[in-house]
Amino acid sequence: MTQGAGSGAARDVPVPDAPAGNIVDRLAPAAWRPFLRLARIDRPIGWWLLLLPCWWSAALAAIAAGAPWPNPAHLVLFLIGAIAMRGAGSTYNDLVDRDLDAQVERTRNRPIPAGQVTPRQAAVFVVAQCLVGLAVLLSFNPFAIATGFASMIFVAIYPFMKRITSWPQAVLGLAFAWGALMGWAALFGSLAWPAFALYAAAILWTMGYDTIYAIQDARDDAVVGIRSTARLFGARARDAVGLLYLATLVALALALRGAGAGVIAHLGLMAFGTHLLWQVRRIDPNDKNGALRLFRSNRDAGLILFVGLALDAIARAA
Repeated sequence: MTQGAGSGAARDVPVPDAPAGNIVDRLAPAAWRPFLRLARIDRPIGWWLLLLPCWWSAALAAIAAGAPWPNPAHLVLFLIGAIAMRGAGSTYNDLVDRDLDAQVERTRNRPIPAGQVTPRQAAVFVVAQCLVGLAVLLSFNPFAIATGFASMIFVAIYPFMKRITSWPQAVLGLAFAWGALMGWAALFGSLAWPAFALYAAAILWTMGYDTIYAIQDARDDAVVGIRSTARLFGARARDAVGLLYLATLVALALALRGAGAGVIAHLGLMAFGTHLLWQVRRIDPNDKNGALRLFRSNRDAGLILFVGLALDAIARAA
């Protein structure tokens, strides 16, 4: 087992927000587990939420181009890239936040504050994951490559935002939603306003679901001085998330209109909106476990929208 400096033998303790019986805890060799946890392989919801705007964008671009379906190669590349870059971003975030994480109940058993991985080892791991992401990015056209590189500014500054603003979720949205531009750029080699409308929708969606996620830490965050929209909104979190989700749907409707989407895509949007309404009705600022369940449910919400967009492309080309 990896040892942290001065920590003695580090215990192999799963983090509390990982799903029970996840693949890392069940199958991974003990020496690999801290690194796989740094990359959030035990918590796949993160890479799903990074991936879904990419897939939305690929499907919306297919509709606009009259293609019979989203480019399958692009979908696979986005999947690999999302897993790699989610891992790199999470490892970088844990490096920056290691002292804060040690003070928060939910995060104190993460590999770095728990002494399972040293900061130097984590830094090397960030580079390795970024190289995988770079290999994926270089598979696209030059415009898409440049677009992908432009996202790095938001990735780099995000971990510091919780120290200086109550809106770190907005910066996370700017980073996590970037894929909403990438699918369009990968197909067309340019960007158009429907892609930017989709990007705005994905930013607002991210702000909403990450506010729900931050409910888990609101009390500990207040003690250690971490800011978040969950703390900012407090007892009004349900209303605030509801407004963010409503704005998400408006931006999505504009994106669909601009791309010339048909009935099936709009039905997918309605189903997506119904899921978001279900989430809002169940938000309880005092229920940490419920907040985690609602946050995770956004994978299903995002897949619903993607299926609607993909089926619309298939139907329109038939």
